[in-house]
Amino acid sequence: MGETPPQRATRPPRDPRGPGEGGSPPLRPGTTQTLLTERDALGRVTSTVRRTLLPAGLRVVTEEMAGARSASVGVWVGVGSRDETAAEHGSSHFLEHLLFKGTAERSALDISVQLDAVGGELNAFTAKEYTCFHARVLGEDLDLAVDVLGDMVTGSLLDAHEVEAERDVILDEIAMHEDDPDDVVHELLSEVAFGADTPLGRSIAGTEASIQAQTRDGIVDFLGRHYRPGQMVVSAAGALDHDHVVAEVERAFGRGGFLDGVAGPAAPRSSDVVVPVRAGQARLSRSFEQANVVLAVEGMTRHDPDRYALGVLNTALGGGTSSRLFQEVRERRGLAYSVFSFSSHHADTGLVGVSVGCLPDRLDEVLATVRGELAKVAADGLDAAELALGQGQLRGGLVLGLEDPASRMHRLGKSELVHHELLGVDDVLERVAAVTLEDVRRVAAQVLVRPEVLAVVGPG
Repeated sequence: MGETPPQRATRPPRDPRGPGEGGSPPLRPGTTQTLLTERDALGRVTSTVRRTLLPAGLRVVTEEMAGARSASVGVWVGVGSRDETAAEHGSSHFLEHLLFKGTAERSALDISVQLDAVGGELNAFTAKEYTCFHARVLGEDLDLAVDVLGDMVTGSLLDAHEVEAERDVILDEIAMHEDDPDDVVHELLSEVAFGADTPLGRSIAGTEASIQAQTRDGIVDFLGRHYRPGQMVVSAAGALDHDHVVAEVERAFGRGGFLDGVAGPAAPRSSDVVVPVRAGQARLSRSFEQANVVLAVEGMTRHDPDRYALGVLNTALGGGTSSRLFQEVRERRGLAYSVFSFSSHHADTGLVGVSVGCLPDRLDEVLATVRGELAKVAADGLDAAELALGQGQLRGGLVLGLEDPASRMHRLGKSELVHHELLGVDDVLERVAAVTLEDVRRVAAQVLVRPEVLAVVGPG
């Protein structure tokens, strides 16, 4: 078989992307931009990304993919668990559940049946800084998916009976997470790093007490304050036509006057003040067979220009079976079955860490080994082979992860809502390839020596 020609991206002259970016004026309501065009080696267009700002502030971003037969669409709302007060803890997640429970036009069963009947998938998730409702269907059924999502977001009844029924479901979900060692230790890490009394330090799902305290009136108020057009992005990718999608979004989201009025999109989440990471440690006794440990330090915000160097460092350090930590902790010493490193980014803070599950009597040796490897990298950086490994893994993971419309839709939605910038795949690959040994050494020396945050969950 012939080799697939590489894709290249071309961009028109840069247009204003939204408020707060480089002093540029916001895009005018009703205006459509072509943000990105990807072509293969023969010059044939393989995908086109367009963006329209509706008068009420709702942004619609699509990627038409040549040859695709399916389509994915998502509604991204700029509210997550970090936007909750202590009294609202768990409201974002609670509301995510409730929007599936019926509208004036559709019952909860109707919502499920209509997507099931065309072989589609409908789901949602809540994060620290946003909530997403998404569907995956055949291209010919995209109008239905947009209509269902628009109906859910603009017309949910939030019936009192459904609130009580879903309360029990969420309590079961919280209990399920309490039985998962990885979930428990990472929740504990957030509490230590950011403080259990802060929105970033609290769990996304809420606690038994906070969910029991939620009222229907409070959830309705939360919906009204946060689910506004200017705080939303509709992203879609696959077999579609941008203008048609925009028309369908206007129809589906126009219910009840939701899109009436003129407003700009919400300003980017502020990153002017960096939220500090608190050094410290916590241990939680649970009747798990393993000790589950996460050792972390303060990382970088998602806008930091050094995030690409950090990505290469993180991947080479603990991103796969050939990584330094996997080889040292598991292969050479046999101390643990699972070991990996991670980096997480928010608008104003971040974490870099190592997660390990081991037998309880190996915990001290595991920690000593991990700390030793981190100290070596902080002092000496990576070698050339490790740099190439990290860059290759990132490159392959990025490209392979964008082979389907669903992943493209997620990339568009997050780029528009939280990054306020859309980079072409080739742009990202070039930035990864531009990372040097000196970049990695500098970032490692800066980050890996910061005060530790330690969370341990296990027996004893």
